[in-house]
Amino acid sequence: MPRPLALPLSLALAAASFAAGAGAQQPLPPVRPLGPIAAVSTEPMKAVSAVRELPGQRVLVNDIIDHRVLLFDSTLAHFTAVADSTASTANAYGNMPGGLIPYRGDSTLFIDPASLSMLVLDQNGKVARVMAVPRPDDAIFLIGGPFGTSGFDPAGRLVFRGNTFRMTAPPKRAPDGEIALPQFPDSAPIVRVTLATRAEDTVAFFKIPDTKLTVKRTDNGISATATINPLPVVDDWALLPDGTVAVVRGRDFHIDWYHPDGTHTSTPKIPFDWQRLTDSLKAAVIDSARTVMEKVREQRLAVLDSTRKLTGGSGRGAAAAGEAMAAGMVGAMTMVMRSDGPGGRGGPPPTRGETNPRINIPPLQFVPPYELPDYRPAFATGATRCDMQGNLWIRTTQAVDGRPVYDVVNEQGTLVDRVQLPAFRTIAGFGPGVVYLGVADSTGAIHLERARIH
Repeated sequence: MPRPLALPLSLALAAASFAAGAGAQQPLPPVRPLGPIAAVSTEPMKAVSAVRELPGQRVLVNDIIDHRVLLFDSTLAHFTAVADSTASTANAYGNMPGGLIPYRGDSTLFIDPASLSMLVLDQNGKVARVMAVPRPDDAIFLIGGPFGTSGFDPAGRLVFRGNTFRMTAPPKRAPDGEIALPQFPDSAPIVRVTLATRAEDTVAFFKIPDTKLTVKRTDNGISATATINPLPVVDDWALLPDGTVAVVRGRDFHIDWYHPDGTHTSTPKIPFDWQRLTDSLKAAVIDSARTVMEKVREQRLAVLDSTRKLTGGSGRGAAAAGEAMAAGMVGAMTMVMRSDGPGGRGGPPPTRGETNPRINIPPLQFVPPYELPDYRPAFATGATRCDMQGNLWIRTTQAVDGRPVYDVVNEQGTLVDRVQLPAFRTIAGFGPGVVYLGVADSTGAIHLERARIH
């Protein structure tokens, strides 16, 4: 009687042996430390969201929280303010988070979503001219961060993550003040736009976190309650120097490559040590995320409140600022609210003495543990950057000694390196053979570092 089981059992053992042998043939590269730090800035900043290396290793830096663009010399010891939110420079940063995008030659675009403008900065940080953003509803997505790093391909087309939510009519409000919002998509487009003609095409779609949002209008302003999944399974993307768009798929950690000639290829799964999440681990993840995000919520509320005072009732400005705040807080929410402000179309009259109601963000709500994935995702939103050689640096969720590890993947989809940054660092950008880092000091101030890749 046991004989019929012998063949299936032997086949199962052979398959397991083959799988183990295949894994052994593709060992993970050893984790190595990043190269030495070559320079450190002394000027305290509140954030280093993007950098642009200029000739002579001078560096433009976007402080997205303090609303400043600074130009550092090659030593990073001295700087000049290119734009800020005070009267100390001729160029106003604007009252919303902005973005930096390398442009033609040594010029750079500074994106100002508040004015829907793009300032062309020359290699000395001077404004050469001003252009309008190609699509007003997409302006906020050009700031980078969780939306991906926008850039230009060799044909001169601007490549960026497009808008997913376009409100064609004012949202309806229930008697209890709750605003009925349509369901948000779970994917977003990556688009290419020719600035001269505004012609556009969609390159690909990628998965974004599900947005679960409840919005109510009260006498004190607008209250938005978000339900957050701290471990969403998402995709990410990056633009390569040759114009190829790489989409990193979170479901199985493979890469789809969308080439400038319109062709599409895929490469095999990237080796990764997947961590199974037990019920107790899922509960611990939510508890930890709640503690961290509550602190960030309070910080972002202060930023949003200061923006509210500056927008002067602009529905577009306040809405986009709210999304940027939310995206910076959870790396997931991508809602853009549109309204005409107090007393506008379909809205209640303004509260006495207030021209722009406060947007209140109550404590975040989290999904129940059973809605978390059974395996920890390999990466989170906004985890991928591309270096000057076309290698993808993917910040994985794997940690060694409490510090994250970057998987470095070449244009053939091969995992060629695994790099660990020093503690409290994140990648802000690249130059030839170097990487620029943001680092927090003991007081919480952020500084810029230049390190060699090897």
